[in-house]
Amino acid sequence: MKNGKMKKLFVFVPAVLLVLFLLNSFVVKEKEAGKKTTEGTKSGLLNIVLRSTDGGQTWQDISKGLPENLQREGVWSNGLFANDRGLYLRAGNGVYHSEPNSTTSFWTKEIFPGKQRNLAPGKNGILAYDLRGQFLKKINGTNNWSPMYTNFQEQAVRIDSTMDWMYKNYKEKEVRTVFETAEGTVLIGSSNSLFRSTNSGKTWKQLHVGDGRMKLVESNGVLLTTSKDGILRSTDDGENWDRVISEGGLGIAVERIDGGFAAIVYNTTTQTNSIHISLDSGKTWNAIGEELQPSWSSLLMKKIGLLKSSSDILSIKQMGKYLICGRSDGIFRSSDMGKTWKKLLLPAIENKGFNLSVSGNVIYAIPNKGC
Repeated sequence: MKNGKMKKLFVFVPAVLLVLFLLNSFVVKEKEAGKKTTEGTKSGLLNIVLRSTDGGQTWQDISKGLPENLQREGVWSNGLFANDRGLYLRAGNGVYHSEPNSTTSFWTKEIFPGKQRNLAPGKNGILAYDLRGQFLKKINGTNNWSPMYTNFQEQAVRIDSTMDWMYKNYKEKEVRTVFETAEGTVLIGSSNSLFRSTNSGKTWKQLHVGDGRMKLVESNGVLLTTSKDGILRSTDDGENWDRVISEGGLGIAVERIDGGFAAIVYNTTTQTNSIHISLDSGKTWNAIGEELQPSWSSLLMKKIGLLKSSSDILSIKQMGKYLICGRSDGIFRSSDMGKTWKKLLLPAIENKGFNLSVSGNVIYAIPNKGC
């Protein structure tokens, strides 16, 4: 009996070693391929922002006109957004704007009067803010940035004096996100909760929900947000919230799609990000994108330390009839609401995934440099 077990062991161990050898060889080849993709980017500005007007079939590099240091540093994840007016990007001492149908001059620059790095779309303009809760707003059609919500810190600290890092060092609340609803309600994700104002920021109420790092979206009077507990939903302009998706981990992203929403959450069991869609305004949800899940080999390599990150799903958008998904190893497109996916051809770029933005029939892909 003992000899039989030894024989099985001698067969099993070499098999495991062979698998590890093949996986390691794969990683080395991937690293070598990654090095090759950076060749030729040292001279000139390349692949900071890519744009597609044909559903991702072809891509145009529209980086010309942006600061050169973005080639090395990447674009700040909260420093850009797209709406029906085009793409807005905060960098250096300016706010850069690219219209959806621009052809030769891709960007116009406006000198920015403050140091706020984060941008967000407002109800009737653009909001800029920083971690310390200093807000500026530019109304559509004007050239001036005006201070907003100037009493937020004073009221927020009085309402909630939780002894986190920001409060201990600055006696302030750490601001992670700001969102204006269609009704004009303002929601600020700050430290460990959400603050709400229904009178343009004159007075604030604390909601014990979320964790500050919330990403909010609205469609037809329904609000969705990411949270540490998954995805939350509100039907009363952000006053009350119910959890609608939870796989044990964080909510990664929420987006509007025709008839409802798409969401990405982290599954603690599989240790992967999964996609869900709702076509009834967030009431019920279906999981999609099974074929986009990382392969067993990449998950194994990540587990044993041969790969820093597997092919994680990072973002999802809708453009026309297509769902567009950004993964850490490329961009994928579905024309049947997530049943099947096709990998899109992109310029060779060494990066850690793609942030996607949509403006009408235009989709923008911003390589994630890890910042």
